[in-house]
Amino acid sequence: MKLKVTKSAILEGLQLVQNVVSARSTLPILGNVCLTVEKDSLALTGTDLEVSVRCALDAKSTKAGGTTLPARRLLSIMREMPEENIEIEIDEKDVATVKCGASFFKIMGLSEEEFPPIPKFAGKYNYTMEQATLKNMLKRTAYAASSDETRYVLNGVYLSFKGKKLTMVATDGRRLALAENEMDFPKEAEVDIIVPTKAVNQLMHALSDEGQVKIHAQENQVAFEFDGVLVVSKVIDGTYPNYKQVIPSQCEERVTIEREWLLTALKRVSLLTTDRSSSVKLAFGKNRLELTTNTPDVGEARETLTIKFSGKEVAVAFNPEYVMDPLRNLECDEVYIELIDSLSPGVIKCDSPFLYVLMPMRVS
Repeated sequence: MKLKVTKSAILEGLQLVQNVVSARSTLPILGNVCLTVEKDSLALTGTDLEVSVRCALDAKSTKAGGTTLPARRLLSIMREMPEENIEIEIDEKDVATVKCGASFFKIMGLSEEEFPPIPKFAGKYNYTMEQATLKNMLKRTAYAASSDETRYVLNGVYLSFKGKKLTMVATDGRRLALAENEMDFPKEAEVDIIVPTKAVNQLMHALSDEGQVKIHAQENQVAFEFDGVLVVSKVIDGTYPNYKQVIPSQCEERVTIEREWLLTALKRVSLLTTDRSSSVKLAFGKNRLELTTNTPDVGEARETLTIKFSGKEVAVAFNPEYVMDPLRNLECDEVYIELIDSLSPGVIKCDSPFLYVLMPMRVS
C-alpha cells in the first residue's frame, strides 16, 4: 500500500475519527485507525464497537491496500508535519513508513483483518434531510439528555419518524427538549430509535450547514451518511417513556422576552449560586420580571427586566443552568415562557417547532 496525501486532508480526517477511538481498550486494535486505499481515495475508520466513524478523502495512490495504525500517535505526527504532501507506504508486515520533507517516521501497525467491519445497511428505513436541519434539531435537544447510567434509555436522543415528520426528544426527568421537522417518507418507513449521546456529539461535530444527510436505520443500528462521512451507531435498546404526558396542555400566563437579554441576566444572577444551592427565582409582575438568587453563606443577587406583562403576578424558581441551556442553543430573537403557577412545569417556546418543559424547584 502506497499513497500521497495533503497534510490538511489527512489531519481533518484523523481529527474526525479519533473522537471515537478507545483510549484505554482491552483490545489493542480499537486504539488504531484503519486506513484503506482504493484508486485515488483514502478511507479512515475509527470505532469503539458502539460508534464507528469513517471518512473518505482524496489521495494519490500507486498501490491499493489497507492497514491499521495507532490513532493518537498518527494524529500527533501529522499535526507536527510541515505543510507539504505526505507519503505513506505500508509493507506486508503492517509497518508504515511516513515521509514529509526532511521528516521520516516508521510506525508499527496491526493487520486490517483484525479491525471490526462496519455493518452494511439495507431495508425500508431510509430518510433524507438537510444537514443544517438535523444539526439544528440535535443542538436544540441533546443538552437535555440524561447522563445517569441507571436510566440508560434516557442516555441519548429519541428520534421518531412518524406522521410525515421527525420528532426529536431528549429528557433527564427534570427537563425535556423537543424539536420537530416535517419530512416525506412512506407509512411503512415509520420507526422510533434512541441514538446514544456519544453518536449525537459526533454528529453535531461533523455535520455541516450545507448539503444533505442520508439516515439508514435497521434493527439495532443507525447510520448517518454525508459529505464522504459515515457515522454508524448502535441504538439504545428499550422503550422511551411517554414524553407527551409531561407537556402541559394549558397555560395561565404567556410572556414574550428577548432571548439574549434573558440569557445575560440569568448569567449574572447565577454567579452567586452554588452546586448545593442552585436556583433562580423568576417573579413576574406588571411589565417587569425580577430575577433573584439568595444563597446562604454566599450572598444574593437581583436583576429587574422591563417586559410586556399584564397578567396575574406569579413567581417560580428554576435551576438557572436548565433555563440557560435552551437559550444558548436557540437562534431566535424572542422566546415565550408559559406558566401555570409556582409548582407547575414551565414551558419555553420559540417561533419554530420547538418546546422545552422545565420542572420548578421548591424553595423556602
